[in-house]
Amino acid sequence: MISRRAVLPLLASTAALNAQPAAARKTRNIIFVMTDGLRWQELFQGADLALINKEEPLKQAYWRETLQERRKALMPFLWTTIAEQGQIFGNRERGSDAYVTNNLNFSYPGYSETLCGFADPRIDSNDNKPNPNRTVLEWLHAKPAFRDKVAAFAAWETFKYILNAERAGFVVNAGYDAFTPGLEILNRMKRELPHYWESEPFDAITFHTGLQHFKQAKPRVFFLCLGETDEWAHAGNYKQYLHSARRVDAYLKELWDTAQSMPEYRDATTLIFSPDHGRGEAPTLWKNHGQKVPDSKYIWMAFLGPDTPPLGERSNIAPVLQSQIAATLAALLGENYTAAVPKAGAPIGDVLRK
Repeated sequence: MISRRAVLPLLASTAALNAQPAAARKTRNIIFVMTDGLRWQELFQGADLALINKEEPLKQAYWRETLQERRKALMPFLWTTIAEQGQIFGNRERGSDAYVTNNLNFSYPGYSETLCGFADPRIDSNDNKPNPNRTVLEWLHAKPAFRDKVAAFAAWETFKYILNAERAGFVVNAGYDAFTPGLEILNRMKRELPHYWESEPFDAITFHTGLQHFKQAKPRVFFLCLGETDEWAHAGNYKQYLHSARRVDAYLKELWDTAQSMPEYRDATTLIFSPDHGRGEAPTLWKNHGQKVPDSKYIWMAFLGPDTPPLGERSNIAPVLQSQIAATLAALLGENYTAAVPKAGAPIGDVLRK
């Protein structure tokens, strides 16, 4: 267990980290990708042989004899580019805990905590109710430097409420809502493909809609949230759960490569990657999460960018919290979120340290 004393140096550095002006950072843009309910176990250990359940094609695709080879087979971009050039938190086997603080361990509270920087007891369901709190995305959008330069694309329709799109004022596209202009083929696919889940399309639709906007509008803060990892897990479909995790990794690579090919983003962009909650242990609890599954509070997070030292997979460090992501995102842009929202978690020092 990490002692309170070990956490104090991180907290003591918060003021200094927040005080750094934008000129002190190379990051001018943020790409923040979330994927719903992807377990830390698969991220750090790769496919679980017991859950593959003798499916030979699945075993050939994802099973490898060593842990390092297994996880790279599942998420090659994460375990090459991000692991070599950035930082990854949350491998509990190596003394790197990352967890939510809302004690509910499901989606709306987790997304709200991530994007607002604190847990709110009023957020206690997944109902489509407008978030009473401003997210860091809305807070940034209110600043002249980010006006009309923030965009969010999410598979789950409830993001219209999590982000309080009507109040926030920036681009929010979620669920099966059409997105214009110029994306009629993707809008038709949203309408015409089977609505397998009532509240969200397949990730490919959300990703490619967001990618087109990213290339055309060039937002400074781009948020993308995908949902299949959670949907397939709840269904107990481990095959599709693994396939969807693999696609998320491919989407990360495509986004990152696209950014690095554009002068507005090249060497001036930080990528953040995290889920909203974890899941229980195999062989049965991996399908579920929530208060009755205490282990589902454990998450992971990854950072890649010009201001993040390449420390790779972290081990034997103080815990990091979901509530710290919002202030870390802002601090990477040279903005002091905790001055405006004191109850928000502090920026993660190691992600920002020179």
